[in-house]
Amino acid sequence: MSLKLEVVADGLGFPEGPVAMADGTVLFVDIMKQTLSRLTADGQIEVVAKIAGGPNGAAVGPDGAIYICNNGGVYSFVPWNGVTIPGGRPKDYRGGSIQRVDLATGKVTTLYDQYDGARLLSPDDLVFDNAGGFWFTDIGIQDPDSTQIGALYYATIDGRSIVRASRLPTPNGVGLSPDGSTVYVADTAFGRLWAMDILGPGKVKPGPLPIMPGRVVQTLPGFQYLDSLKVEASGRICVGTIFNGGITVFTPDGETDHLAVPDLFSTNMCFGGEDMQDAWITASSTGKLYKTRWPRPGLKLAFNL
Repeated sequence: MSLKLEVVADGLGFPEGPVAMADGTVLFVDIMKQTLSRLTADGQIEVVAKIAGGPNGAAVGPDGAIYICNNGGVYSFVPWNGVTIPGGRPKDYRGGSIQRVDLATGKVTTLYDQYDGARLLSPDDLVFDNAGGFWFTDIGIQDPDSTQIGALYYATIDGRSIVRASRLPTPNGVGLSPDGSTVYVADTAFGRLWAMDILGPGKVKPGPLPIMPGRVVQTLPGFQYLDSLKVEASGRICVGTIFNGGITVFTPDGETDHLAVPDLFSTNMCFGGEDMQDAWITASSTGKLYKTRWPRPGLKLAFNL
């Protein structure tokens, strides 16, 4: 099937992290413009907060605040064939962080910027569980001559507890199964979706081999990168797909279906509406936010709907 896409916001920098709110508005970050913004019901865009660095992923926490994965400004942005794409690491990059944004005041507070004495590299995406903690990914750093691998973490909103659950090369999108027993992680550069059985907060069952962080759901063929993700109520996992622009839908047993979006960097999506079948997709390289009707309901997240 194909998606009927409506442009609901245009002229953006490099949008990511959409969050559909119960009042009908949609929050999203703009990595290039370094903002958290709100798309109102009448199509206006309001800046909620300025967030220095690189706000990359966003989610509503149990206290009603927005929690941000800030990649620290790890990407520069360059024009290419009429679109905007991420470029090399700027010289002033110093590392990433997890931040809290008060929606009423726009105040930004940094909760975590290191783990075990080392600076977080480039936090990317996050998801809250029903207990009020959150899983988040740090995609690491990919330079022309070297790579620092990333990790999956679990943390609490009080800023006091951060646990590294697993190391893996380029972890990006993260989401939970409907029953909360599995955490899914998209491994960007390998085009691979991992499933990890949750043993407890910040604890996952190791994979069948020492170098495997979990179970392979599926690895996409050819040259396709995976970005951020959301989960359907059915348990399917919907992952933003780069270069083969669109959303790739994975079943838990590895079947896939690709729904095209006219943007090489279709980075993320979210579900909302009364029936959870309204979907918003960030088309980052063209600076657009699309709205569409999804063929199945999305999974309600823990705290925003």
